[in-house]
Amino acid sequence: MSKYLSSQRDALSAPALPVSREIREQLKSQGVKQREPLVFFIMRLNLKAVLLVLTVAVVVITLGVYMRCAAFSFSPDLVRPLDRSARQSSSGGETTALHDIECSINQEYTVHCKRDENANEVYVPFSFLRNYFDVSGAVSTNSNEVAKFNWVHSTAKVNLPRGKYDARGVFMYFENYNVEVRDRVKCISAAEGVPVSTQWEKRGYFYPTQIAQFALSHYSKNLTEPAPRVRVLEDGDGNQMEWSTPKASNMSRIWHHKFNTSVVQFETAPGYEGVISIALNQTLDLLLSVDLLLVTNSSSLMITVQNRDTRHTYSLHYIPADLLLSVQDTNIYYGLGGSALNKWRHITRDLHIDLQKGVMGDKRSPLKIRRSDLEVISIGFLGLGFFDNITLSTSDHLAHFYDAAEWFVHNQDPKTGGWTNPVRRSLNGFAELRPGWISAMGQGHAISVLARAYWHSGGDERYLRAAAAGLQPYRVFSRDGGVLAQFMDKFYWYEEYPTTPPSYVLNGFIYSLLGLYDLNSTAPGKIAREAGKLFAQGMHSLKKMLLLFDTGSGTSYDLRHLSLGVAPNLARWDYHATHVNQLLLLATIDSDPLIAQTAERWKGYMFGRRAKHN
Repeated sequence: MSKYLSSQRDALSAPALPVSREIREQLKSQGVKQREPLVFFIMRLNLKAVLLVLTVAVVVITLGVYMRCAAFSFSPDLVRPLDRSARQSSSGGETTALHDIECSINQEYTVHCKRDENANEVYVPFSFLRNYFDVSGAVSTNSNEVAKFNWVHSTAKVNLPRGKYDARGVFMYFENYNVEVRDRVKCISAAEGVPVSTQWEKRGYFYPTQIAQFALSHYSKNLTEPAPRVRVLEDGDGNQMEWSTPKASNMSRIWHHKFNTSVVQFETAPGYEGVISIALNQTLDLLLSVDLLLVTNSSSLMITVQNRDTRHTYSLHYIPADLLLSVQDTNIYYGLGGSALNKWRHITRDLHIDLQKGVMGDKRSPLKIRRSDLEVISIGFLGLGFFDNITLSTSDHLAHFYDAAEWFVHNQDPKTGGWTNPVRRSLNGFAELRPGWISAMGQGHAISVLARAYWHSGGDERYLRAAAAGLQPYRVFSRDGGVLAQFMDKFYWYEEYPTTPPSYVLNGFIYSLLGLYDLNSTAPGKIAREAGKLFAQGMHSLKKMLLLFDTGSGTSYDLRHLSLGVAPNLARWDYHATHVNQLLLLATIDSDPLIAQTAERWKGYMFGRRAKHN
């Protein structure tokens, strides 16, 4: 075999010899095909060289084809169905090829949009629709990670009445209000126990409407929330704590004959090193209540609170001074008033709110602090004084409510019966209201507070007298210092803002009516009749004028378009929702179908419904 292969290789490598015609014919006759000269030439080439040439040829051809394909583009008419088919096959559903198009908006400006030529549709970005139609929207994802876009015409909420309105019960839906956390509330005054507003004056002032809402929200929460958890720390009798008392300081429990109970007396050395204190690790129960009598200007109550998240520690100081709120590093000071000395006072403080307002008041540290992050570390006393009944609880709504009721008793103008606003108020187009103006909304809210305080207290006449005196501004025209206006010299209206000319604000007017209804429902005899007469007068005007506020797609905040001859002042959706909520409540105490039907139509506007065209 090896010899045979060797001979074959020799034959292949031998040079080609010329073949005569006779030999070719002989080979042909014997069935042997003659090899062409080219074949013999290839056979003589080295096999590796052939493979190299073929490889180079393939690479060159491939590169050439690639370069020609990169410069080639299909017709758009061909690409579109191919692209759609590809997307359908990959996603399993029908998709659409979109192309850019400029949308001309009322021939004033353009917006970048998308167009589907096949479906003859144009898609406008929601960022434009949001502002153009005053709507809201957001993408949400369900538990299966499926995305959905939620279009909302109004984010405001309608609160359906739970039954017939009760003047002794929850005030509207105010259990949902948290007045003290509002940014426009500077703090809760330690001297008065009510909010201090910065709504129209940055330095802070007492705003009767806001104070009444604070009271009504806590009264309503007391009726709707579970009973609070209360921990009694020290009452001088059955509940006593181990107080840390430095050598130069002392404390003792003594019998108080007037209170018929024991109280704690303390006297400390000057400086913080002399403080008597108890160590705590209390969380969540951040509502402090204490009966306190301070004797000297250097006396104070001090609460140490720690943020468990950041480990920052703060000290809350309550001192006998005419101070609203002051912050020095981590020390936050609240003034109990300059007349706080040598008087027993019951103090109720939400430590979370006090700390939050102090921290927010410090521009160097405008941080939000979660209630769940706070822990009361210690409670201490400095100087000379007495205390009793120290508790920490989850809430004390009635204490806040009565603090506000007392404020209305002690801060009513004895001549006018009004609770005045000590700041200027400017409404576009109207004459500026000077400090001392009275609001019908504030009057109505205050009367609602006092009527409930009168009933809940078992008939405290102080609250009833203040509420009855609060009726006076309803009978006095705005130009004379009251809140009364008259529309077309015919219909009487109680003004939230006693402007010139009248502005006829709807929500404030209805709140003023609710105050009259509350007093009519809780007061005895003559006072009830007076309030009832004013209420009936206002309801008559409301029914005659209500549809003037209907725009066909929403409501007007007031009637300045009639008073001033200007464009309507459209109500924001939250104010529109207030209009709806107020009418729904009034419909439970007045059976006139106009009220309920209007409320339902206005509620429909919140879902995009509109009045029909002609």
